[in-house]
Amino acid sequence: MTEALPLILEPEQLAPLLEHEEIRVVDLSSLQNYLAGHIPGAIGLPFQALMAGTPPAPGKLPSVERLTEVFRAIGLTPETHIVACDDEGGGWAGRLLWTLEVIGHRKYSYLNGGMLAWKGAGLPLTTDDVSVTPSEIDIAIAADAPMIDAEEIQQRLQQGDLQIWDARTPAEHSGERVLAMKGGHIPGAINCEWTQLMDPQRDLRIRSDARELLAALGINGSKEIATHCQSHHRSAFTWLVGKSLGFPIKAYPGSWSEWGNLPDTPVEN
Repeated sequence: MTEALPLILEPEQLAPLLEHEEIRVVDLSSLQNYLAGHIPGAIGLPFQALMAGTPPAPGKLPSVERLTEVFRAIGLTPETHIVACDDEGGGWAGRLLWTLEVIGHRKYSYLNGGMLAWKGAGLPLTTDDVSVTPSEIDIAIAADAPMIDAEEIQQRLQQGDLQIWDARTPAEHSGERVLAMKGGHIPGAINCEWTQLMDPQRDLRIRSDARELLAALGINGSKEIATHCQSHHRSAFTWLVGKSLGFPIKAYPGSWSEWGNLPDTPVEN
């Protein structure tokens, strides 16, 4: 049954599936919002569990040991189909799905629009505690994990076969707002702020014209794409959008907090 679930799942598609034991809804909303009302059966997961949290690049992956603890705690098995949602338009949900892809677990969906869309559709909420039987899963980083590091980006900037998608604000991209030793952007990077791809008229669902919007900026999937922000939170959403469009896309989890603090990385502003 879950084989047929799309990557981008609408609230009305998810609602009748909640009874299936292989479906696990993981809610990355704030604790306050989760406790105030969540999808029946959804487990709350703090986004901090998905980040290394260590300066200067807090957005890097936690250790495999730490990730194993997290995924065992949410009861992940090879059969589990994860549906991720949050309360902010997809950044933290995207981060969870990207992390699943990194460990080679490909049974997952994004609840389009997250909790805003679920509530907007008038679907049921509960404040019940959710308990999950921990799993015994062993995980490892997949050989084809969709991530890239600063060294590979530097090499491929010379080759011209990689496109950089900067999901930060225009002020961060231009260097007007500086959040590291250096301000600006990776040479040649195309700026499309993550929120540009959310439709405020449709409860922050992914814009139906996302492909056209990105093509107008020069992002069309003809080259491999590396997306980043400051800590690979915003760019987890842009990775998800790129994946949903069938683009060859990776993420740079070091992001600007690493690139902007390395002594030898080239910068444009």
